[in-house]
Amino acid sequence: MFLSKKDLGSTIYNYQIDQITEGNDDITAQAMAAAEEELRSYITAPEWSDGRTKYDVELILTDTGTNRNALLVRMAVTLAKFYIIELCNADIIYETAKERYDRAITWLKQFARGDIKLSTLPETADTDASTGTDPFIYGSREKFNHE
Repeated sequence: MFLSKKDLGSTIYNYQIDQITEGNDDITAQAMAAAEEELRSYITAPEWSDGRTKYDVELILTDTGTNRNALLVRMAVTLAKFYIIELCNADIIYETAKERYDRAITWLKQFARGDIKLSTLPETADTDASTGTDPFIYGSREKFNHE
C-alpha cells in the first residue's frame, strides 16, 4: 500500500481517526486504499502519443518511505482524510477538509491534463525495450467535407 496510517498524521490526529472509526483499522485501510486508487486514476492519465502511460505508475505507488514523491503522498493523505471524515467529522472542521480535498482534486486534474509536471516521477521509456524501436501510431485524418 502506498500510504500507511502513520502518514495520515500530517492531516488528521490519531485520536480523531480512532474516534471516527471507533478504533476499526479496516475503515482506515479502506479509506487509504480508496485514496490510492483515486490517485492512481489521475497519474495514469498522462500518456505518450501512442497511448502508453507516461509515468511508471507501479513504481511510483510501490515506493516506500522517503522514496515516495512527497507531493503525491500529501495529495493521497488529503484524499484519505476526506474519506475517513465522511463517516463523521468529530472535532474536525468539515468545510476546511472539504476545501483541501477539492484543491487536491483540482491539482490532480491539472496533473492528469499535463498542465503540471513533476520532474521527480519515473517515466516509462520512450522506446519499446523488447524491440528497441520507437513506438508509433498510425491512422488517417478525419474526412474533410465542404459544406
